[in-house]
Amino acid sequence: MPELSALEVFLAIARTGSIGAASREFGLTQQAVSARLASIEAQTGVALIVRTPRGSQLTPSGAVVAEWADRLLDVAYSVDAGLAALLSEQRTRVRVAASLTIAEQLMPRWLVSLQVAASQRGVASPHVIMTATNSDQAITAVRDGSADLGFIETPSAPTGLRSRVIANDELVLVVPTSHAWARRQRPVTPVELSQTALVTREPGSGTRDSLTAALQRTLGDALRQTPPLLELSSAAAVRAAVVAGAGPAVMSRLAVADDLEIGRLRAVPVLELDLSRDLRAVWMGGRNPPAGAARELLAHITSRTTG
Repeated sequence: MPELSALEVFLAIARTGSIGAASREFGLTQQAVSARLASIEAQTGVALIVRTPRGSQLTPSGAVVAEWADRLLDVAYSVDAGLAALLSEQRTRVRVAASLTIAEQLMPRWLVSLQVAASQRGVASPHVIMTATNSDQAITAVRDGSADLGFIETPSAPTGLRSRVIANDELVLVVPTSHAWARRQRPVTPVELSQTALVTREPGSGTRDSLTAALQRTLGDALRQTPPLLELSSAAAVRAAVVAGAGPAVMSRLAVADDLEIGRLRAVPVLELDLSRDLRAVWMGGRNPPAGAARELLAHITSRTTG
């Protein structure tokens, strides 16, 4: 297959009927144009041009090849424009899949500050398309390519993905004010907590997995978790159920900070149980996300949380 640049020169000869005119159009010497024409004829084994006193004329085979080359270059230009559009979109748009705690409690302030920072620099802010989900589904979205960046709460980094800790969080045992634990004077033990039916998120939730991991580290083989009292699909639903008096829950402190401050919920200490956790960004590929909107978003978040 001849190079596309050589085919462009050939079509210029066909259109103008002159090697000299083609050389002027491309800013090349006539010798260079002739060399490109000769390379096509050598590669294809087909004579394309006949030189006459009146200029350069296409052979019958050359006329057919010119038609094919014209169609091929049309497709090549379309592909080139499409690739440029994809690159431009990648540089300005980022698809994010974020676990619910991060999506509801942290991502809004990060996105607002990103817009402010971009405005101060006089540039356009990346266009962020965010899906709020649980940690397992965020990981899946990054792996199957439907998200450029994932934000998760799992106890450990997932295999096969690059990750970076972008914030720290703490889980807290909360109860409604009417619950007996709200007036309890001594901490709840890890065994008591594991044997209590809790209001929880669905399987795959980073909060739920983080609690199980913390209990496992403390209790080891003795861990026997009681099945949940309720399984709900969002932190807001868990919080509402606890406020309504359904029972205790272990939630991100970020999600219940306002309720604890005004006394709508009570935090109950848990004895010798480390409920701190890391929040991570995950992506496919190299040490950093691809250049463009994804890398800019992660760099901004990192600067906000570590600066």
